[in-house]
Amino acid sequence: MIERTLTGEPPLTRLPRGTVDTQMHMYLPGFEAEPGGPPLPGGDLPGPEAYRKVMDWLGIDQVVITQGNAHQRNNANLIACLEAMGDIARGVAVIGPDTDTARMRSLTDEGVVGARIMDLPGGAVGLADLEAVDRLAADHGWMLALQFDGSSILDHESRLASLRSRWVLDHHGKFFGGATPDGPQIAAVRRLMDTGRCWFKFAGVYESSRSGAPHYEDVAAVARTLASHAPERIVWGTNWPHNLAKTTEDYPDDRALTDTVLSWFPDEEGRRRALVDNPRELFGFPPIR
Repeated sequence: MIERTLTGEPPLTRLPRGTVDTQMHMYLPGFEAEPGGPPLPGGDLPGPEAYRKVMDWLGIDQVVITQGNAHQRNNANLIACLEAMGDIARGVAVIGPDTDTARMRSLTDEGVVGARIMDLPGGAVGLADLEAVDRLAADHGWMLALQFDGSSILDHESRLASLRSRWVLDHHGKFFGGATPDGPQIAAVRRLMDTGRCWFKFAGVYESSRSGAPHYEDVAAVARTLASHAPERIVWGTNWPHNLAKTTEDYPDDRALTDTVLSWFPDEEGRRRALVDNPRELFGFPPIR
């Protein structure tokens, strides 16, 4: 059994008006897990009501809901969550090479702005379908959210550099084999960011850090390097409801995690860009008025 903390003292780092959480999952009753993926998260199903409390707690104004692996290619839960959240939400769905134009238009009308590639265990669509999904996404003005073991990024760099769509490298790149700021993997990320179509997402640091909590020094070193290199190409997300946590004791402290990760930006302006301006460009939210 797991209990998630949803309220508390706000982070020491004040989130600017218009902050977008670009990485989280949400679930509603009545949508069962699909074969091939992990089970639904344990405990009380983490849905819109719970997440709105987290938004109020941390200071989040808008959100990108990403299709969870439990639902594989069935986007029905995602669409229901987008409807429940209204205009403050956008979605990243799972599509395949066989997704037709009518379905793409329908998903777009329902608030979907991107497609997910998850080339790790439990993912519904992997890198084998990257170019086909990219063509569909580009034709409909979508972005791509890519997640794979970043240790192999040199093997994929030419493919990634050729993508037509805007895209984001998820979860701090998930360099399971380790990465250093001056290493070849991070040099490749910098080259890809310099194309103007690649963003880098600060989210889920605990999923790939070898040094671990509370400071995640290994991932922090890479994050600081990339935030300084291309502040206009960084976005941030909570990774709520932290699906890898299976017990209350393992569940991250969202307040502490927010303060830690947001301390990796070189200055307040870089942090504001990552929280407000950059996600609006990548995910198509309207500008702050």
